[in-house]
Amino acid sequence: MDSERAILLVDHGSRSSKANAQLQQVASLVQRHAPGIAIAWAHMELGSPTIEQAMADLAQAGVRDVVVVPYMLAPGRHATEDVPRLVRAAARAQGGLTVRVSECLGVDDLLAQLVVERAKAAGLGL
Repeated sequence: MDSERAILLVDHGSRSSKANAQLQQVASLVQRHAPGIAIAWAHMELGSPTIEQAMADLAQAGVRDVVVVPYMLAPGRHATEDVPRLVRAAARAQGGLTVRVSECLGVDDLLAQLVVERAKAAGLGL
């Protein structure tokens, strides 16, 4: 990575490797919208890379400024407590990283548009 800045996407993680692989695919899409910014992904639990592993990889690559985006829909306990706690611990272990955690995906018109698109794809005539 050439960037000192990164976005780290974090989802819950799953026992399903297919489900876990989707976060990497999302990261690839995000990269197209954030040229010049390193994009990484991690799973809170049940998969790898873990938050700790991803933060270590970013630090090793020279990243100094990380914004963590919980890839979760609602501001539940994982998005508001667990992810920030794990991120803080991982940042302390790396030292020298500036880390912020954004809000989860939440309520957004773009998500509403996606719901309609998924419904259309499933055969709803609109």
